[in-house]
Amino acid sequence: MKLTDLIPLNGRTKRPVHLTRMGFGGAPLGNLYRKVSDEDAQDALLSAFDVGIRYFDTAPQYGLGRSEERFGRAMQMFGAGNIVLSTKVGRLLLDCEPDEVTPESFVDVPQKRIVFDYTYDGVMRSYEASKSRLNIDHADILLVHDVCAFSQGSQEASDVKVRELFDGGGYRALVELRDAGDISAIGAGVNEWQVCETLLGLGDFDCFLLAGRYTLLEQEALETFLPLCERRDVGIILGGPYNSGILATGAVEGARYNYVPAPAPILERVRKIESVCQAHGTPLIAAALQFVFGHPCVKTVIPGAVSRGELLANARLLEVDIPAGLWTDLKREGLIRADAPVPKDN
Repeated sequence: MKLTDLIPLNGRTKRPVHLTRMGFGGAPLGNLYRKVSDEDAQDALLSAFDVGIRYFDTAPQYGLGRSEERFGRAMQMFGAGNIVLSTKVGRLLLDCEPDEVTPESFVDVPQKRIVFDYTYDGVMRSYEASKSRLNIDHADILLVHDVCAFSQGSQEASDVKVRELFDGGGYRALVELRDAGDISAIGAGVNEWQVCETLLGLGDFDCFLLAGRYTLLEQEALETFLPLCERRDVGIILGGPYNSGILATGAVEGARYNYVPAPAPILERVRKIESVCQAHGTPLIAAALQFVFGHPCVKTVIPGAVSRGELLANARLLEVDIPAGLWTDLKREGLIRADAPVPKDN
């Protein structure tokens, strides 16, 4: 498998969307946790293009527009027709007083505050603002951002936002944009597969950007969600293949699992998985990155990278030859589900 391998997002969009097996996620370029200079941000984007990545994802949330603006400068060099670009709706960025800025996990951000808005007007305003920051006429994929319980704080709050999306006209706005050819595909970018399943019960979505939730450590999505995606021809863009760190670092001190310090049971499970990987001469991180491609719905993966070195390292991981016996042993020891499809199964 190579980074540059192209695969269709699905087989039913009016305008076909083809993704490289690895994409570039724009959150770090919004100064996630630490400041990234404009020069380093442009170097990361151009390096991604140079190594063959042709799928790029960003969002208004990332640095309160800073990531989109940085993407916009790079777009002029890439040429919009040479890449597939996704951005997101659901957060409006409004001018505000200094004490009203809502940076979330981003640093050195513009003087803006976030207002969640999943209504018809909110979706249209968000998309227009994104196009302006990105210097584009249209995006390829438009994703509803963070209607999940993880991001909204509770299941009740998530349910309210999902109702707003449908009752307030946000979903209708997405469909209108797709039907008019302004975008090719619609979906959601979330941290939980359960809300994706809910959305599929309410509307016609083409894809989901799922942050984690289907990894070497988590395969509950195999029970109902991923089979539904197969039946409906829905593509999965997988973010967070390392569960926010631990499947890249191993069970080291301070390892993070889903954005927080890994608890003892997770640390122990990762040690066991890593032991099997070592027995087969395979780096844990390579097994984690390639495992997700065993499922036919997973079309591309977007691991974090903010430098040419990290991009090249990720590209090499996709080409590591992993013996079939590794997956067999992981199943035999109960470390991954027995029904989990593995690479070369499809």
